[in-house]
Amino acid sequence: MKVSIIITTYKAEEWLRKVLVGFSVQSETDFEVVIADDGSTEATQKVVAEFQSKFNFPIQHIWQEDDGFQKCKILNKAILQTKSDYLLFTDGDCIPRKDFISQHLKYKEEGYFLSGGYFKLPMETSKKITTTDIEQQKCFSISWLSKNGVKKSFKLTKLTHNRIFASFMNWITPTKKTFNGHNTSCYKKDLLAVNGFNEEMQYGGLDREVGERLFNLGLLSKQIRYAAICLHLDHKRGYATTETWEKNNAIRDYNKKHKITTIEKGISQYLSE
Repeated sequence: MKVSIIITTYKAEEWLRKVLVGFSVQSETDFEVVIADDGSTEATQKVVAEFQSKFNFPIQHIWQEDDGFQKCKILNKAILQTKSDYLLFTDGDCIPRKDFISQHLKYKEEGYFLSGGYFKLPMETSKKITTTDIEQQKCFSISWLSKNGVKKSFKLTKLTHNRIFASFMNWITPTKKTFNGHNTSCYKKDLLAVNGFNEEMQYGGLDREVGERLFNLGLLSKQIRYAAICLHLDHKRGYATTETWEKNNAIRDYNKKHKITTIEKGISQYLSE
């Protein structure tokens, strides 16, 4: 298959269901979905089972016990279960537009990872989106969003279907080309070369840190935030603390200063299992 989609989730069944509907209507159909579940309950398992019976493509559910925020660990485990040599990372709160996968495949290139973004929705709009809205792509319409709780602003231009405008905006945007866990793709071999995600890190820049090590390895990045579109559903972040941010920033500063590519506590821990 052309690509493996890795979706992280934790006890957010309502949002995960909407995300999986988004993947059920993709224009590209040659892919698999791997759910990287950081300790959810049986409620998430039921959602996955529901879609396993509906999807025409494979869907795996990789689960680990709830031991606090251990996203890096479940991502490393999920990566090793993928069956494609190209990986696309997103979150269980990001609904993909129907051309989401095809845009990643269009821009993929050896020696690069792709840096996408998201359009953040308020809670009101997040809850209003129905299965039909996703299947018919209404929720990606600027006019629909404006009528359903999204304030009009220049940020809405991110949802344009005009390819020329999207390419131009990708070129001029001042946003850095970073590795973003909600919308990034890369070759599996490159992630293995840097030993995957750093399990010394909890919430706060853990995905950026992977990208920084990929840069140290010699990779470059392409900006696709105006091409590969997903809607970010609102939620609380009770796992974010000042202490974890400070610890993670110290790790990132050290790795950038010393040009670190591989880390000790990474994906290699599971290669012998």
